[in-house]
Amino acid sequence: MTDHLPAIAVQLGHGLLLTLALTALVFAGAVLTGVLLAVLRISPVAPLRAFGAAYVGVFRNIPLLVLLVLFVFGLPDLGLLYPLFATAATAMALYWAAFVCEVVRSGVRAVPRGQVEAARALGLGFGACLRYVILPQAIRPMVQPLGSIFIGCALSTSLAAAVGVAELSGQSQFLTLRYDQPLTTFAITTVVYVAITLTSALLAGRVERRLAVAR
Repeated sequence: MTDHLPAIAVQLGHGLLLTLALTALVFAGAVLTGVLLAVLRISPVAPLRAFGAAYVGVFRNIPLLVLLVLFVFGLPDLGLLYPLFATAATAMALYWAAFVCEVVRSGVRAVPRGQVEAARALGLGFGACLRYVILPQAIRPMVQPLGSIFIGCALSTSLAAAVGVAELSGQSQFLTLRYDQPLTTFAITTVVYVAITLTSALLAGRVERRLAVAR
């Protein structure tokens, strides 16, 4: 078993880098899309609110694995060919954007209504009110929920192995078949995932405390 440890470590290292890259892309895409959806959901324009609500309702009720399969195997049937990694990242970002949207919307609703009315009384439009008054105050209550979503993004990248992405879990499956060392490979993989989640939770807590001090 010890003879295989260097090879296992190298392969899992490659898988870890891919997992971290996938997590970063998925979270960034989810935040950008989720903020846009939240703006739509609180927009004074009824059709935009309806679209945002429909998006959240649909994507929050589709299993992520099903969405990955639909994107990875369905898009080529429609003549849309994209790299596997990009396709998986896009599907996961669209999925998690629905959850980010609700976090942002909850943070916005936590801002005292008097603040919004005062901004409107000063002549600020919807966009300016959102940018200068609402979002700066809504950030702090969103930190911990967004941290939880980041952890969810990191853990859910393991599902990408089911569609052929060679991230950490995918490498673990490959190494298990190659070296017949499931206990070793998946024990290391478990430790790595725990380290990612604990580090993310600590960083989210530190950011939240800094924002509390800043206020």
